[in-house]
Amino acid sequence: MAVFLLLRLEGERQREAGIAAFTEAVEKQVTIASPAAGEGMAAAVSPPDQSLWTEKRIRQYRESLAVEADPPLAVMTVARLGIQVPVYDGTDDFNLNRGVARIEGTATVDGAGNLGIAGHRDSFFRGLKDIQIGDEIELLTAGGRLAYTVSSIEIVEPSDVWVLKPTEKKTMTLVTCYPFYYVGHAPKRYIVKATAEHLLAKTE
Repeated sequence: MAVFLLLRLEGERQREAGIAAFTEAVEKQVTIASPAAGEGMAAAVSPPDQSLWTEKRIRQYRESLAVEADPPLAVMTVARLGIQVPVYDGTDDFNLNRGVARIEGTATVDGAGNLGIAGHRDSFFRGLKDIQIGDEIELLTAGGRLAYTVSSIEIVEPSDVWVLKPTEKKTMTLVTCYPFYYVGHAPKRYIVKATAEHLLAKTE
């Protein structure tokens, strides 16, 4: 038990270091453009609450942190649910084990359109089971902090890829498997859509 706790604490420390490195990279870009613009950009980052995670996901998360990787594209926060997680580019197993991931072919984190983000239902996105319409989702990117508001929650079939189709409005679509507590491969997809409301802070 003591060894497990030590490994878990080390994994959380490495995660904090990864997000801190991302924040530092953002601040360096800001300093080049305008030193004053970076004020207030640093975020206080808490380690993930793994109390609802499966043992398999905890193990995979810990193992992924032992491998050097590119910094995340962004950091996503759902304050009411206690979710704060790095967003990586591409939905391969490695990225999904250490955070959540931008779905290939969807909008960029700072771009217009529909940004698709996928995560595991039994790790970082477990908390989405309690999300509500009207909740705020914050996305910290190299372009600044952007606030999104949850506009819809629905359950669809895996074949319903229309949820990721381009949109005129700046939109974020979170995707995870459903039901959240299901033995084996979950048969449905849980979709949370949020619309960008306002820029909280700009870095350029």
